[in-house]
Amino acid sequence: MSILIVVNNVSEWPFHIPGVEVIDAWSYLTQPEIGSRRGVKLFNLCRSYRYQTAGYYVTLLAQARGHRPCPNITTIQDMKSQTMVRFVSDDLDELTQTTLAPIQSDEFTLSVYFGHNVAKRYDRLALNLFNLFQAPLLRAHFEKTGTRWQLKQIAPIPVGEIPQSHHPFVIAEATEYFAGKRGSVKKRTPAKYDLAILYNPDDELAPSNKKAIEKFVKAAESMGLGAEIISRDDYARIAEFDALFIRETTQVNHHTYRFARRAATEGLVVMDDAESILKCANKVYLAELLVRNKVPAPKTMIVHSDNIDEIAPTLGYPVVLKQPDAAFSQGVVKCENEKILRERVEEFLAKSELVIAQEFLPTVFDWRICICDGQPLFACKYHMADGHWQIIKKEAEGKLDFGRFETIPVEIAPRHVVRAALKAAKPIGNGLYGVDLKQTAGQCYVIEVNDNPNIDAGVEDKILKGELYRRIMDVFLRRIERKKAGFEDE
Repeated sequence: MSILIVVNNVSEWPFHIPGVEVIDAWSYLTQPEIGSRRGVKLFNLCRSYRYQTAGYYVTLLAQARGHRPCPNITTIQDMKSQTMVRFVSDDLDELTQTTLAPIQSDEFTLSVYFGHNVAKRYDRLALNLFNLFQAPLLRAHFEKTGTRWQLKQIAPIPVGEIPQSHHPFVIAEATEYFAGKRGSVKKRTPAKYDLAILYNPDDELAPSNKKAIEKFVKAAESMGLGAEIISRDDYARIAEFDALFIRETTQVNHHTYRFARRAATEGLVVMDDAESILKCANKVYLAELLVRNKVPAPKTMIVHSDNIDEIAPTLGYPVVLKQPDAAFSQGVVKCENEKILRERVEEFLAKSELVIAQEFLPTVFDWRICICDGQPLFACKYHMADGHWQIIKKEAEGKLDFGRFETIPVEIAPRHVVRAALKAAKPIGNGLYGVDLKQTAGQCYVIEVNDNPNIDAGVEDKILKGELYRRIMDVFLRRIERKKAGFEDE
């Protein structure tokens, strides 16, 4: 892939970087032979990205021509959005306060050159800003109110405004970036396509353990997919890959959602996609979706401040109360009486305008049916933790106690359980889902649908073993090939 830098005026570009072509914006916009090139990675360093300026049209036409612009249109719009700037400020709050704490003034401007700053102490903050606003040259303006710093504005740095003293640093960073040396891993064999696996080994509740990740890599490479494990710091490298497999615990206000969204913008095959994360992350949404699609589910109420008195008459005691974004049994409580219910409802409603209340269905285990691309892969019985009503019990010291498991071939799981799981997953999408169900008195009830379900070596792969990993990688391969052939995935 060739590297092309576009500036307003070539004379403004004072750097020489090996293997990089520099042209002016007008040439890029008007010369057909440049627009018809294939395999171009374009870095837009124009003075402004304002709507309908030359800089704006460079990125817009680059996307239309199949070139890969940096920044892309999404990033340009994000930089102009105060809502997005406030969101990023909140997201990076802890890092911002720690990094900028020694600064005595009430204002600070951070220059970010290809994800780095000339002062090493600001490097982590610079990299995070670059990951979220992927543009080569960025200027982030912070202001302090009281004792706390906030990001107020982020904008491109015009090439002519880079201080002379920073030139050697910018040349070094640009040269390294264009050479593709950052975080690169040599593939053991040439690969037709490249798959990124987003994974955090320090995540206590990661959906796959280290051994399973190794098996995913092995299965991918056996099919000609070059698999590379990436972390949240590799956000800026997403465009290097053909597909993204998220093996971290996902949330909406989280880097996993941003990875999924960015990957889709860059044309990658993504599992799980941003829409699936949005749908599965909120139990209020799921409750409405299950009702609308006539999926069997426990008796459920969407609770708000005006209907608290209706919970007990409708659902009885005990009642299960759930935060909308609860996961891994956390944020889910059983209320045995009115006093506990009142206390917990008030606590939950302080965080969210709506919460979920559900009738309590006691069972010795929960079913999990794993579905990928609309096909069931395996069935698992997750038994309740000893002396507890959930499959995970959090001890007083913070330790997590898990119930035992039984993985069985999906072919011998009860047919009505599998059918209900498929019916529940269908309106979510065609990704990788884990559908949790309870079976009692001959009936089954869908509890929830999870994106990025657990696939741990030694647990969920007990039956299919290596075939489980190959089946999922085969879905990636087929989708990549369809996308390369110009077909959109159904």
